[in-house]
Amino acid sequence: MSVSIPSLEDAKCIFLFGYNPSASHPIVSRRIVRAKEKGAKIIVADPRVIETARIADIYMQINNGCNIAFLNAFANAIVTENLHDKEFIAEHTNGFDEWWETIKDYTPESVQHITGIDPETMREAARMYATAESAVLGWGMGVAQQKQNVLTVHTLAAIACITHQIGKPNAGLAPVRGQNNVQGSCDMGMLPNFFPGYQKVTDPAMREKFAKAWGVPVEKLSDHEGYKLTDVGHNAEEGKVHAFYNFGEDPLQTEPDAQDLKRQLQGLDLLICQDIFMTQTCMIADVIFPGTSWGEHDGVFSASDRTFQRFTAAVPPKGECKHDWQIFSELSTRMGYPMHYEDTQEIWDEMRSLCPTFYGATYEKMAGVGHAQWPIPTIEHPGTPIMYLGGKFTTPDNRANLMAHDWEPPTELPDEEYPLILCTVREVGHYSCRSMTGNCRALSLLAEEPGEIHIHPDDAKARGIYDGELVRAFSRRGEAMSRAVVDERINKGTVYMTYQWWIGKCNNLTLHAVDPRSHTPEDKFSACQVEAIEDQVWAEQHMQELYTQLKNDLADLASAQDVEPTSQRQPQETRESVIV
Repeated sequence: MSVSIPSLEDAKCIFLFGYNPSASHPIVSRRIVRAKEKGAKIIVADPRVIETARIADIYMQINNGCNIAFLNAFANAIVTENLHDKEFIAEHTNGFDEWWETIKDYTPESVQHITGIDPETMREAARMYATAESAVLGWGMGVAQQKQNVLTVHTLAAIACITHQIGKPNAGLAPVRGQNNVQGSCDMGMLPNFFPGYQKVTDPAMREKFAKAWGVPVEKLSDHEGYKLTDVGHNAEEGKVHAFYNFGEDPLQTEPDAQDLKRQLQGLDLLICQDIFMTQTCMIADVIFPGTSWGEHDGVFSASDRTFQRFTAAVPPKGECKHDWQIFSELSTRMGYPMHYEDTQEIWDEMRSLCPTFYGATYEKMAGVGHAQWPIPTIEHPGTPIMYLGGKFTTPDNRANLMAHDWEPPTELPDEEYPLILCTVREVGHYSCRSMTGNCRALSLLAEEPGEIHIHPDDAKARGIYDGELVRAFSRRGEAMSRAVVDERINKGTVYMTYQWWIGKCNNLTLHAVDPRSHTPEDKFSACQVEAIEDQVWAEQHMQELYTQLKNDLADLASAQDVEPTSQRQPQETRESVIV
């Protein structure tokens, strides 16, 4: 994010594109409501009538899968109505003429059949955004989990640049993260192409710096980009990956085409899982390291807006659990590289010393309710709530590079056999892969298996489906049972499933197609079908049996005390995990 979350309250216009804050980020949603109360204009473009659409000055119910086409037309409307800031473009950007060569062909009228939006409504929204004193353009997984996700972000950034809605107070870009501390994971180098602090592994100077700090020969540090999570399954199948260390994630719940991924992971020579609860991925692991939860250890989170926030342990660890950093240190030492730290502050200070952008974020500055917002290059620096002030960008010439792209249709389009579009979404009641919230009785009373599938009234009627009934959803890859919610707020021909559920696992249906640059899966668009289940009594009983069996299997493995030595282990398909 180039802006801070608190600054949303003072923006004069907020444009949400493919982002549902009330379900994904309730605290952010509250900031948006306060901005509205202060007089801000709200624009929403989303295939669903989300909660924020209820307070929007302009709501556009776009067609699923139209992102690039819509944004190109939105940019076209800005330029053709002479709403772009020519002075800012000339002084602070590169490539406007080349950018316009693509954008000029995307008039709101020419792509209305793709976007579903009345041209005059789009032009009105463009005027509202471009002429606002300050405007924030925010997006979420509706952009990130698409085939053209990186290209869409290029277009969103260009729109902010040509209107000068960036580089000034209370204006800029607000991409939010999909999971807790994803921002922090990226900040700390849990990416295949960066060291901590977004320092490229392909840069010899960076490798030299980190090798010296860690006391290893520089050739020990990789000089090329590694694999991304979505590469692991297919690379395992092809023999390129033999071992996978899975830390705090349940890919068999969260990744697309989950059944095929399970088969691929079971073919690994070694699968290690480190987690705080038993998960479906842990069930097929060779080794499980039980770590501590956020309430049992000290550390630092990064908010979506680049804010570091320190937290301290509330209770001691239970049983024989160890802190994540202790597990890593002990394992590293056993593998031949001695690693020892006294506490998390020592680790944090080492990280700060190697990452110029984070250097001023000391534990002392973050004490209590304090925080530090990077870039924060010195101890005295106050942090950076708004980036790129004055139009100074983080490029070699300090100018923004405008990029435009042509729209391409999604990978798998509906057809006669699978006529519905499946879009996966989130909900407030449960979090992420539900390994934590699924163990909370109070939250289970709010929402429980097998989750919900939202379907338009016309589509439900055509299939004989009634609100609240259990239904069968299926695709070319698999099937899941879910509970129908007849919902007139969504596009006809589209169904929505929340992805936290174990029995109603929508990732049994989703397609393993990824953006070629980020390798993020196309979770927001795949073809499926939904059919009614005639015997609802049987369906309810069958669903409960499946859920009970899965919970029992998870509990049985979690409570396992003794297992056979590795040399006497069972074959892969029936193996048990060693809990260390």
